[in-house]
Amino acid sequence: MKPQDLIIVAVLLIILIPAIKSTITHMKGEGSCCGGPKEKVPKKKIKGTPKKVYTVIIEGMHCDNCKNRVEKHLNEIEGVVGKVKLSRNTAKVYVYDDTPESLIKETIENLDFKVTKISE
Repeated sequence: MKPQDLIIVAVLLIILIPAIKSTITHMKGEGSCCGGPKEKVPKKKIKGTPKKVYTVIIEGMHCDNCKNRVEKHLNEIEGVVGKVKLSRNTAKVYVYDDTPESLIKETIENLDFKVTKISE
């Protein structure tokens, strides 16, 4: 093997190792992809029984940061608590007042995800 071949191999390794580590972190849902730092989701509980519970199917979530963004924004709606399951691409949305279904859909889609179905 020629010395220049060894240099090329070394440069490729220097580039590929961090890229592979980053990909593995991202695919495990541990990276902060999707446009920013990891979102923090404050815990939200509302006393009483929800008037409605929706199951929302969402396309486009890839990692924990995506999940956290959806939960955080759902929980910012007055009278709503959202719990997202990334593995199923769904959200359970507990509605304690008269929040319209359209507001839930709009909130999620404003985050650049697609709501494919909402059911009670």
